[in-house]
Amino acid sequence: MNSLAVLGAGAWGTALAIHAARQGRAVTLWARDGRHAAEMAEARENRRRLPGYGFPPSLRVSAEWPEGASLAVVGVPMQPLRATLATWPARLPPLVLLCKGLEGGSHRLPLEVLEELRPGQPAAILSGPNFAHEVAAGLPAASVVASRDLALARAAQAALSGGRLRLYLSGDPVGVQLGGAAKNVLAIAAGVAMGAGLGENARAALVTRGLAELSRLVVAFGGEAATAAGLSGLGDLLLTATGERSRNTSLGLALGRGASLEEVLRGRSAVTEGVATAPALLARAATVGVELPVCATVAALLEGRLDVQGALHSLMERPVREE
Repeated sequence: MNSLAVLGAGAWGTALAIHAARQGRAVTLWARDGRHAAEMAEARENRRRLPGYGFPPSLRVSAEWPEGASLAVVGVPMQPLRATLATWPARLPPLVLLCKGLEGGSHRLPLEVLEELRPGQPAAILSGPNFAHEVAAGLPAASVVASRDLALARAAQAALSGGRLRLYLSGDPVGVQLGGAAKNVLAIAAGVAMGAGLGENARAALVTRGLAELSRLVVAFGGEAATAAGLSGLGDLLLTATGERSRNTSLGLALGRGASLEEVLRGRSAVTEGVATAPALLARAATVGVELPVCATVAALLEGRLDVQGALHSLMERPVREE
């Protein structure tokens, strides 16, 4: 698959477009906003979302729908995914979704939203511990591409692997999607712990127990426990809960230092997915009877039902049990 379209000019989609073009693929980066597309075409970089990383010569930018692509990477965030998909043409090439989280209201995962709107549409999910700016800079990274259609997953793996980005194959899209959703919520918890001065011990405990929650949830929905320990689970959680560039961790840091959620979000243009995902993840877990104490505490904190000290108390005073 040498003809590749990247639909959505956010930071991560742009980084993958840059990477794929470096590998010799013919890549079109599509932006719905014609003005944004024109800006990128002239500057040969995405100054709005990923400034400082120039486009390879083979990377084309357009606001016109990219016809003829053999594979399309969907770089649309989780919450606007449904509305965006509804505006696209009826016939689409195989899709690789990048979004992480659950849809507010329906509590659906990305591939479930796609299947509801476009039944039978061939698709895969790509997820893992990847900061966009590092991939754009050509630094080493790894991720996983998952689908029930392993032929499609292999095609996507071949199309996007190369250079310093290594993609692994998975037949567990449910586990991969749940890992991408839960890690954002757990990263908020880790950030709160550090912002409140609770220490490295507390952050390590939250991340570890959060991983146990994720593993239980993956298995309950028919996924594989090993997926939670892989790149889309543990790997992404480690990066998001410790990386200084993580939007979810930085939000948690601010909350831990006493800022309100409204104050933090008011100063941001980029999406912090963990905020919408926390209540959706809890609602989804409740349908299979899985308890998520760390995620539940984050949701209560975000909704104002607990303050930091109350959140700490709710976790530390839980009945002791086997690990």
